[in-house]
Amino acid sequence: MNRIFRITSQFTIIFLSLGLCFGVQAAYPEKPIKVIIGFPAGGPLDAHMRLLVEKLQATLGQTIIIDYKAGAGGTVGAQYVAQSPADGYTLLLANTGTMVINPAVYTKTSYDTLKEFQAIARTAQQPLALIVNKDVPAQTLKEFVAYARANPGKLNYGSAGNGGISHLVPEMLKNETGIFMVHIPFKGSAPAFTDLIAGHVQFMAESVPQAANYAKSGKVRALAVTSAKRNPALPNTPTVIETGVANLEVVGFYGILAPKGTPPDVVSKLNQAFKETLESPEIQKKMLEQGADPAYLNADQFTKFLTGEMPRWAKAVKQAGAKLD
Repeated sequence: MNRIFRITSQFTIIFLSLGLCFGVQAAYPEKPIKVIIGFPAGGPLDAHMRLLVEKLQATLGQTIIIDYKAGAGGTVGAQYVAQSPADGYTLLLANTGTMVINPAVYTKTSYDTLKEFQAIARTAQQPLALIVNKDVPAQTLKEFVAYARANPGKLNYGSAGNGGISHLVPEMLKNETGIFMVHIPFKGSAPAFTDLIAGHVQFMAESVPQAANYAKSGKVRALAVTSAKRNPALPNTPTVIETGVANLEVVGFYGILAPKGTPPDVVSKLNQAFKETLESPEIQKKMLEQGADPAYLNADQFTKFLTGEMPRWAKAVKQAGAKLD
């Protein structure tokens, strides 16, 4: 009888333990979820997340907190998330530069995209706009290239930080056209735009949603977009290829990632929440108006996408000669 009681008690303890485990997983999320952005507030990633946050909160039933950990082209925020607990409560909203360009640009990186992160969902794709300070005497990209050639070394271009897509695209343009501009890296797009508007830098390559806002208000001038087709947010702005200046076509992406080892059921729940959010007609309308394509991919698809993007950008980095310590 004692032996039967001991066996029964052991099974009861195991059953209760499993029940508690399943209960914790099923209850996710039990507390607010923090989304880390590796750039300052006011930039394009910030604007993108703020567009999604209300719908996400309603879907997940929890508060979404946006936290900014800027520095080194997004690597500070990425490293923070990579070292965070893999419990689904600390996520990273990253862009092309952070996830697939930095590993090729920096000789030493503090994280491995494919080994240290669990892909959750790709949320958007978008081209960049090539923009200038409104006092630059160039109305077209062709005129700007001619102006730059006539003033070698006198023009500065700003970027959101070393190694990002806003750094690499001007370098690609420089290589294709033979012009020379001085790179001025900032800790994010927002301070870079401040100096562009003030005339401290004369040129930038920045995501269309961010650039379109400033262009429409007359604070900067958009010369071209880097997509294959014109963008609805800047319908009168030609593509780079249309201008005949360079064979340049670049489309960046945004996506959500978590630390490697995040439980599969948590990954699935987060992915489903982003899917529902991105499929919302209202969200899609606003994203398209801003110039972004709501290009959702699930966790497996996003992982495959990242795997394919890394060698492609490594080749682009090598061709552009952009390398940093």
